[in-house]
Amino acid sequence: MTEAFFVTAAELAYRGFDDLPRELDSSKHMIYSSPATLDFNSPGAKGFGVKRAGLVIPGSVMLLIAPGCCGRNTALLSDLGYDERFFYLMLDDTDIVTGRYVNKIPKACEELLAELDYTPSVIMLCCTCVDALLGTDMERVCRACYDKTGVKAAPAYMYALTREKRLPPMGLVRKSIYSLLEPQKRISNECSILGFFSALEDNNEIYALLQSAGIRKIHEIGRCETFEEYKEISRANFSIVLNSEARAAAQDMQERLGIPFIELTRMYRLDKIHNQYRLLGEAIGAAFDDSVYFESAKAVIESFKEKHGEVVFAVGESLNADSFELALALCEYGFKVREIYGTVGERNFVFVKKLAEISPETRVYSNLSPTMMNYQPDPCIQAAIGADACYYHKGIVGVEFNSEAQPFGYRGIELLFSQLDKALGERGEAYV
Repeated sequence: MTEAFFVTAAELAYRGFDDLPRELDSSKHMIYSSPATLDFNSPGAKGFGVKRAGLVIPGSVMLLIAPGCCGRNTALLSDLGYDERFFYLMLDDTDIVTGRYVNKIPKACEELLAELDYTPSVIMLCCTCVDALLGTDMERVCRACYDKTGVKAAPAYMYALTREKRLPPMGLVRKSIYSLLEPQKRISNECSILGFFSALEDNNEIYALLQSAGIRKIHEIGRCETFEEYKEISRANFSIVLNSEARAAAQDMQERLGIPFIELTRMYRLDKIHNQYRLLGEAIGAAFDDSVYFESAKAVIESFKEKHGEVVFAVGESLNADSFELALALCEYGFKVREIYGTVGERNFVFVKKLAEISPETRVYSNLSPTMMNYQPDPCIQAAIGADACYYHKGIVGVEFNSEAQPFGYRGIELLFSQLDKALGERGEAYV
C-alpha cells in the first residue's frame, strides 16, 4: 500500500518554491476531496464559500447559474437560514454547448423578483467553471440584468479551476461584494476592516488600539445589518486589510473610491504582532501602546507550557490561521510540530524556510493528494489544531479553531491557547 506522501520542512526549503514536489501541486494530480477538506476545498462548499460569501451583503439574493452537479452542495446553506435567498437557473447540455443560457439570465432575474414580496439590494449572479471555460463576460451580463429589472447585479465567480491562480475565487468574490460601494465624502475618524466575511471577535485589541488613535467608527461587512450600513463603508478614511485575499478588493476601492489601504497579516508570533501594530501606528500617525496585550498573551503561552509541557502538535489548514506561520510560532514557543497539512504558496513559503531552520523534520502533507487516503496517524502527536487535523486524529485532543468570529493579533493567541488548555484539561480529567 502506498503511504501518504509527505516532505520534510528541510527538504522543502532546500528544493525551493519553484521545485515543489508534484504531490503538493494539485494541478498536477487528481484532487482528493476527503471529509477533512470539504469545508474549504470547494469554493462552493461549507463555511464561507463563494455562495455564502456572496450573500454577505445585507438584503441580497443569489441566482446560481449552473448544471445540477454544481448545485448539489447548496443544500448546506439551507441549514444556515439562506434557503429563501437562494434561487437556481439550471443548465442542460444544450445550454452549455450553445451558450444560449446567457440570454436567459436577465429573464430569470425578472422571474426571481416576481417571486419576492420585497426588492433585494442586489442580485448576486453565481457562475461556475462552465463560464470560466466559455469566457462569459459576467460584467456585461450584470448590466443586462440591471437594465431588465432595475435592480443591481454583481458576479460571484465559483471558479474552482482558478483556485491556485493569482486571483482565486475567494479573492474574486471579495472584490465583487465591495463593488457596489459608491463614492461619498470620507470621514477622517472612520476606517474599515477588510478580509473576512464575518466580524473580528468582539474583544479583539485592534478595536481599542484604533480608538486610542481617535478612530470613532470601524466598518466591517460582517457587522452590517442593513444595506444602508453596507453603503457607509465607503465613508472610511482608510482600510485595513487583514487577509491577502481581500487585497484586490482594497485596490479596487482605492481606485474607485479614493480609499487607501494598509495590509496586515494574521500571525501568531508575539514579536511580529507587536511590529505590525508599530508599523500601523506609524502609518496613521499614532503611537500604539500594546504592552498590556503583549504581556497578557505572553503570560497565557507561558502558563500553558508550564501546565502541559512540550506538547507535540499536528497543524491543519482548515482553521483561522496560516498553517505554516502557526506551526512556526508553536516551534518558536518551545513546542513541537510533527506534521502540517497545508497548501504551500508563494506567500507562506517564507515560513517554510524559517521552520526548516528550527524544526527540519516537520512533515508537510497535502490534503488534496490522493495518497492521503492511506494516511496513518503518528502516535507521537498529542494534540491537533484545525478541523482537518482533528479528522485525521480522532483519538486525541483536538481543537478546530475555525469559528466565524475571527481571531487576530494577541487576542488570537489567547483564544487558541485557552481552547487547547481546556481540551487538554478535559482529556486529563477523563482519565482520573
